[in-house]
Amino acid sequence: MSLHLFDTATRSMREFVPQVSGTASIYVCGATVQGVPHIGHVRSGLNFDVLRRWLARDGSTVHLVRNVTDVDDKIVTKAAANDVEWWEWAYQHERAFDHAYEVLGCLPASYSPRATGHVTQMVELMDRLIGKGHAYASDGDVYFSVKSFPEYGALSGQKPDEVHQGESAATGKRDPRDFTLWKAAKPGEPSWPTPWGPGRPGWHLECSAMATAYLGGTFDIHGGGIDLIFPHHENEQAQSRAAGDGFARYWMHNAWVTLSGEKMSKSLGNTVAIPTMLERVRAPELRYYLVGPHYRSNIEYSPEALDESVSAYRRIESFLRRVVERTGAVGAEGEMSPAFVAAMDDDISTPGALAAIHKRLREGNTALESGDDVDARAAAESVRAMTAVLGLDPLSPQWHDAEAGGAGRRALGVLVERLLEERSQARKDRDFARADVLRDHLLLAGIAVEDTPDGPLWTLKDD
Repeated sequence: MSLHLFDTATRSMREFVPQVSGTASIYVCGATVQGVPHIGHVRSGLNFDVLRRWLARDGSTVHLVRNVTDVDDKIVTKAAANDVEWWEWAYQHERAFDHAYEVLGCLPASYSPRATGHVTQMVELMDRLIGKGHAYASDGDVYFSVKSFPEYGALSGQKPDEVHQGESAATGKRDPRDFTLWKAAKPGEPSWPTPWGPGRPGWHLECSAMATAYLGGTFDIHGGGIDLIFPHHENEQAQSRAAGDGFARYWMHNAWVTLSGEKMSKSLGNTVAIPTMLERVRAPELRYYLVGPHYRSNIEYSPEALDESVSAYRRIESFLRRVVERTGAVGAEGEMSPAFVAAMDDDISTPGALAAIHKRLREGNTALESGDDVDARAAAESVRAMTAVLGLDPLSPQWHDAEAGGAGRRALGVLVERLLEERSQARKDRDFARADVLRDHLLLAGIAVEDTPDGPLWTLKDD
């Protein structure tokens, strides 16, 4: 089976065939850097990181562009409220997002363009649209004419006669359905010169200009959260195609992280900030929690669900450590199971992929218990290869610094795994008294051991 993706535009599964063989181009709507990132913000970055890794597994080149919206109404307002320059406020939170992506194991984007660095491209795009009769200037603002583009609404399913852009009223609009490409300058706000007067860009204009600047007029995949389908992505597609660009060939959208049934957002005050989460769990454990569900399924946040993901990740980690302790270093070039490949090719179905990983893990634990080191190593190499595609390989160097306790915890892990090996052998020999003594020693040292179907799982009691 070849890779099939759910395309929002056609509302169907489509085989992914890149525009250029051996190369995939992806544009992902990145952060509006107005505050500290929470788990809802970074889910999109993680989901598309997994897609990128899967596309690149066979040696294909993947160009992933993830933009930074570094000027908008909220940034200007919050900066003023905190008596900080708007550019300083934006850059401070841009760094926070970069750190969050990095610590959670996202591969660096091919490029992360800032909106403020691409005003020239935006002016050129507006000029093309005005020249073709799809946009007009009024009192320093520039608007896109929705009625001039008969395909408007094709992506989101919106009926043109029922469109509400969610913008404030403006006297210069010819039609209330029209959306803003450029905002005329206001006193005290940032602005850039244009042929139609000074001002700053509208949100939708930014992404069209940046996507085509780096990926060309037509590219493979445009991604982002489902909340962006309308109006943002609908307007991007309309203005880009009206200007003559083919724009995105596939549209992919990830679902929300919710809390009490509501989308996680700063305005609702129900955010779970990344720095706070990383005080509770390690970075790969949080990544496991966020990439485990299918990208098109909502994640209803709860501490209990997070704890389940932590335990599942640690079972993988514990198995690999046991194999390394017994047989030496384990490579990451193992064979991926057919079930894993089928799941990933089925619209990046990470739940099925993780199920395949845990099945292979159980086979590996069975081999360990029976003393078959050859099969155990083969299983471990397979588990490493599959978890690497999800950015979750516990033995990857990327997690060494992120791991709680750093070198101290890794040293502790070696010692604990040795005792667990002795305990497993004692249980195999039916020397249950010896097994209980070993477990009690670990407990006195603050280490809890849980016997699971996937093998023994140890945790620090304060974890």
